[in-house]
Amino acid sequence: MANTKSAAKAARQAEKHRARNVASRSKARSALVDAAAAIASGKKDEAKASYRAASAAVSSLVNKRLVHRNKAARHQSRLAKRLKAMA
Repeated sequence: MANTKSAAKAARQAEKHRARNVASRSKARSALVDAAAAIASGKKDEAKASYRAASAAVSSLVNKRLVHRNKAARHQSRLAKRLKAMA
C-alpha cells in the first residue's frame, strides 16, 4: 500500500503502463507467430507482408525499450533467413 499521494499516483501509473506494455508485447508475439505460419504455408507474397508487419512490431518494442535490441534483431534475422530459404 502506498504511504504518500505521490506513491499512490506512481502505483496507478505503473498499472496503466504494465497493461499497455503487456498488450504491446502480446501483439508483437502474435505478429511473429503469424509470420512464421505464413512462411510455413509457402505463400510468398503473404509471407513477405507478414514478415514486414512482424519486423515493424518488434522494432517498435525496441523503440519503447520493452525488448532488448539484440533479441529483436535475433527474431528478425531468423524470420528473414526462413523467408529467404523459401525462394
